[in-house]
Order: sequence, then C-alpha cells, then structure tokens
Amino acid sequence: MAKSHSTFICQSCGAVHPKWAGKCDACGAWNTISEETAQMTPKGLAAGKGHKVQFVPLDNDSKDAARTQIGIGELDRVLGGGLVAGSAVLIGGDPGIGKSTLLLQAVVEAAKRGIKCAYISGEESVAQVSLRGRRLGKMAASVQLAAATSVRDIIATLDVPDAPQLVVIDSVQTMFIDNIEAAPGTVSQVRAASHELIKLAKKRDITLFLVGHVTKDGQIAGPRVLEHMVDTVLYFEGERGHPFRILRSVKNRFGGTDEIGVFEMTDEGLKEVTNPSALFLSEREHPISGACVFAGMEGSRPLLVEIQALVSPSYMSSPRRAVVGWDTNRLAMILAVLETRCGLRFSDKEVYLNVAGGIRIGEPAADLAVAAALLSALYDSPLPAQSIIFGEIGLSGEVRSVARADSRLKEAEKLGFTSAYLPKSTAHKGLTLSLKHVDSVGDLVRIFGAAPKRATA
Repeated sequence: MAKSHSTFICQSCGAVHPKWAGKCDACGAWNTISEETAQMTPKGLAAGKGHKVQFVPLDNDSKDAARTQIGIGELDRVLGGGLVAGSAVLIGGDPGIGKSTLLLQAVVEAAKRGIKCAYISGEESVAQVSLRGRRLGKMAASVQLAAATSVRDIIATLDVPDAPQLVVIDSVQTMFIDNIEAAPGTVSQVRAASHELIKLAKKRDITLFLVGHVTKDGQIAGPRVLEHMVDTVLYFEGERGHPFRILRSVKNRFGGTDEIGVFEMTDEGLKEVTNPSALFLSEREHPISGACVFAGMEGSRPLLVEIQALVSPSYMSSPRRAVVGWDTNRLAMILAVLETRCGLRFSDKEVYLNVAGGIRIGEPAADLAVAAALLSALYDSPLPAQSIIFGEIGLSGEVRSVARADSRLKEAEKLGFTSAYLPKSTAHKGLTLSLKHVDSVGDLVRIFGAAPKRATA
C-alpha cells in the first residue's frame, strides 16, 4: 500500500523545504511555501527487472525533424522553421500581452493549411474563445474548441489514432490531476500535468503548445523543471504603452535560441512586422542630442533601434538613474568607465536611458552606443546624421569587437545609413559605408567634444 508524506514547496521557485517558513531561502519570496502531499510506494527500483537500453552510433542514419509551416512567418521563424511533430512548446508572458490571441491566430492559420487543430482552454469558456475569434475576424470551422481542466479527461480525448496534429493548452497552471492532493497551479500539479501532456504529445506525434503564467519578475511560474521538460521555451514581451510585441526564443531543441519575431498589436489582432528596423526608426526625423542608432543582433536577425539618453543636473545627494530596455548594472559600469578613464563627471547629474520602441536589448555590443548617447547628451552635440554605432566597452576603456559585424553593417546599408562607428579590429568587406573606427572611449570624447553644439534659442 502506498504511503503519503508531506513536503513544503515554494510555489514561486519550486524549492523543497523540510518545514514551513514564511520566507523561501532559495528565491527570497514571502508567503509562497505551502504543504503538499505526495505518494510513496513501498517498493524500490530493485523490486522489478528492467530492460536493456539499446545504443546506436552517433553517426546513425537519423533524419532531420520534418517541419510544417503554420502560416505566420514570424512565429515559424522563432520556432526554427515551423512545427515539429511530437514537440512541446512553452510560451509565457505578462497577463494581457497577447499569448492567447497569438495562439488562436496560429491554430486558425494552421487549420487553413489542412492541419487538424484543437484549442483547450482552462481559463475561458468555449463561448468566450469563439467571441474573441469573431472579434479578431479569425474563424475556422475545422478548429476544435473545448473548455477542460482535468488532465485525465484531456488524455482520454486525445489519446486516439486520429488525434489532432496541433493542440493548445491555455494554460498549464489551470490543469490538474485528480490523484494529487494539491490545488491547480501548485508545483506538484504543474509538474505532473505537464509530464503527462508531454508524454501524450510524444506518443501521438502532437505538436503541443502550453501557455504559462509568469511571476512578477517575468519568469514562468511553477517549477523550473518545466522549462527543462519542454523542447522550446518562448517569451512574449512588450510594453503596455507600445503596440509592438516581441516573441523571443530562449530555448529550442530544433532551432536557434535568441531568435525573435516582431508583431504589432492592432484592433484585428497581432500583425507581423517583417522589417522591424525600419519600423523602430520610422519616427526618427532629424538628429538630436542624446540619440543614436544601435545596430544589434537578435538571433540571426540584425535589428536597428534608437537609444536615447538624457543627462540633467541634479540637486539631490543621490542622483537618479532610470533605465528602460537595458541593464541598469551595465549602465552603471559605462558611467564608471567614462568617469574614471575620461575624467567626466556624472555623479552630480541625473541619467535617463531609453530604448525606443519598447524592445529590450541584452547584448554587450550596445555599450558603445550607450556611451555615445550619454556623451551626446552631456555635450549637447548630435551624432552625425545617418550613422550607426556598435561595440563592447571593457573596464579599461578599450572598445572590443563583436560578432556578426557584417550583418549589422549590411542591414544599416540597406536602410540608407552612410556611416558607422565601430571597433577598430572589426573586419569588413564589400561595403559602401564610411567606417570610422573607435579604439577607446577617449576617441568618443574627442569626437563629441570637438563637434559643434546644437544651436539654442
């Protein structure tokens, strides 16, 4: 007979504690530890006899995973080229960011291509999902809708020879298994429900999409093991005040990571943005101080965005540092390098940094662009028109080369830019851009210190 025992698990990070506590020692969250009951079997692994594992050579004749296009180019791009049968995809994002809208559009487009699709909602009724589809103008009679939260019922429905090829579960935190004594959304339920659904997807070659809730820190709620169980993890990002949405791949067993897809939220749902660089720079009319164009890379896609900086006098003992779209610690490092290596003073000034368009930049290649924007704001001298900049800054003030420089320069050339500030060691060929090499942050100070200041009224 199976015995039961109690464990205390943090519902934020999944850490197991020997007893209840008000604060989780692993993630620091308060009032997230709850008691859960688990079943223990009296027999160990030695009680049964296992089967031998069959090995195959590394250079076997296995074929590449077959791809099926959904019909939404940006989503296919992030997935690595399309759907893979038997794969599990986890998509997370803030509430109201558009996860359900994107997946509803995906199943409708896939159904139009002859793919058998099913959309199972644990948060909304069938009527509500139909109403959203009608409001967006995305309807397809072949898409099967259901409202269910019992994993046992879902498996009994889908574990058939003619199972759907594409299944959406919205969301995994609402699913429950009836033989686990825990509420839906707890670590035990999420882990067990995901395991059973993924096992079914592998068995029936179903492409499974799992929608996941996120915590206040932006991480997918539930046990971290959930991200290890699935084949692909996607994050849907965006600012509420901006219409743009970024679908970012952070894990993909069938494609590249850090690939992004760009969408625009409209009254008719999410629309693809095939040329995000041109869109992010569409409102850039003339050069102004404190603004420069950074040539970045998101996965395999070059992306040009505008970085804006504002430096103003401060009368407080601790001047404010506000950053949107970049790493605050990285900004502090750039300010320290400029003060130490160039003799500039920011300690009595407030610094504001913003990445226009609501996108978030994570690569260190933006260091030089941030430093240029800060110097431009400090000296009130605009960067030369139609110029881009990229490069990594070291603590000694040197400018280091970055990867994929040719792709960055070609994208800038395609959009009509005429000059580029870049590291001295960057290799290039076959370009018409005027390249201006920057060896250290001191070179930037000389450029902006000698540049004419903007005329004031």
